[in-house]
Amino acid sequence: MGLVGILLSLSLLMWLSYRGWTILLVAPAAALLAAAISGEPLLAHWTLTFMRGASEFLAQWFPMFLLGGLFGKLMDDSGSITSIARFLTEQLGTRRTMLSVVLASTVVTYGGVSVFVAFFVLVPMAKEMFRAANIPRRLMPAAIGLGAFTFTMSALPGSPSINNAIPMPYFGTTTYAAPGLGIIASVVIAAFGLWWLSRAEAIARKAEEGYGDVSQDPPIIDEKLREHATAVGDFDPAEFNHGERSTFEPSFAMAILPLAVVIVVNFLMSQVILPAIDFSYLAKAEWGQTHIGAVAGVWSVVTALATGSLTVILVNVQRLPSLRETLDAGANSSVLPMLTIASLVGFGVVIASLPAFGLVRDAVLSIQGGPLISLTIAMNALAGLTGTASGGMAIALNALGDTYLKIAEEQGIHPGLMHRLTTISAGTLDALPHNGTVLLLLHISGLSHRESYLDMVMTVIVSCVIGLFVVLVLGSVFGSF
Repeated sequence: MGLVGILLSLSLLMWLSYRGWTILLVAPAAALLAAAISGEPLLAHWTLTFMRGASEFLAQWFPMFLLGGLFGKLMDDSGSITSIARFLTEQLGTRRTMLSVVLASTVVTYGGVSVFVAFFVLVPMAKEMFRAANIPRRLMPAAIGLGAFTFTMSALPGSPSINNAIPMPYFGTTTYAAPGLGIIASVVIAAFGLWWLSRAEAIARKAEEGYGDVSQDPPIIDEKLREHATAVGDFDPAEFNHGERSTFEPSFAMAILPLAVVIVVNFLMSQVILPAIDFSYLAKAEWGQTHIGAVAGVWSVVTALATGSLTVILVNVQRLPSLRETLDAGANSSVLPMLTIASLVGFGVVIASLPAFGLVRDAVLSIQGGPLISLTIAMNALAGLTGTASGGMAIALNALGDTYLKIAEEQGIHPGLMHRLTTISAGTLDALPHNGTVLLLLHISGLSHRESYLDMVMTVIVSCVIGLFVVLVLGSVFGSF
């Protein structure tokens, strides 16, 4: 019965979250259902097991969610994102519209700007570009998605995204884990996606399909869509219109400077500064008996985002007319996404504590092909079922992270390879139709699944599956590099 309870609880979580119910209610309810069917004490699991898992996630990731929200909102209100996107699209021109939109999406998200913040700026600009080039607007989500939430979130080394950060404390890695494999995967994903977009554009031109009709009404983010979005992202869309945006943009150099600062500081902290400092004191009980490998990645990203946020303020002080309101909106934007993913983690901790979970763990670990294959399948499955890469990763790694690390050490598998496979695997099937990022992008674009989702499948799912396969093969043969 315990296994039945686990399956029923996961089904309930999927069904209610797909229908727009808040994870804050659904996750504990589903966890308690599994506990009840297993004959376990309900109050103990809710107030102790569930809350312990959720609170540990909050304690570990609150600084990163907070600073990520602040950085994204500062970049938006200062006009920096608009300036970067405008500069790149103007330089490449309408003849290379697809490339310019993908490149603009890549630059702002790899530099640390939340995907959701980027959407609200990139979509209006992409509409102008696609209309001028007379390219069907139905291809916009596929182009933006390719640049914004594929390789920059999971494959490109150094990305400060939450997806690239979650495996760090489990494997003792940094955002630069397996850099060679990450770069190769990024090139493969980008190349396939751009090829598909070029092919789709050529077919549309041959068929004389133009931009198409579109409503100019601004998108309204209702509560159901907000719940979908906050379950997968790190920025609450409800905060986007809070604060005050600058009426004039910074130059491209000033706009891109904070992104460069984030990338450089993250690299220096993780690869140069922290490794050179003695952190033996972390082994003491007062610091949780941890070690620098478990926190270096988080410390690096947090320092980078804090420095980047300060840089935005310093170079745009005249372009932030309501700095307090902007900071408030950025900080508030982190709360609901953070609590939502923490609730998913709490759900996973309850499930992992049930006696029947041993059957699930044994089934996963016994998958033919070794730990790399089983890790890949587990991450794909959980990300697809929950509709969120970060949530799926957090659930899986909380339950099996220590086990996979132990197996990796026994078999001589580099933790960096485990990290990179984890992030890319979780970033494939998470973009199924019910994914909040997909829903939000389509909504802001004024398009439907019927119009745009097939092309999105090719650029944000199939491309990542191909990249994952390449990394899996190369990693299995040559190890981490």
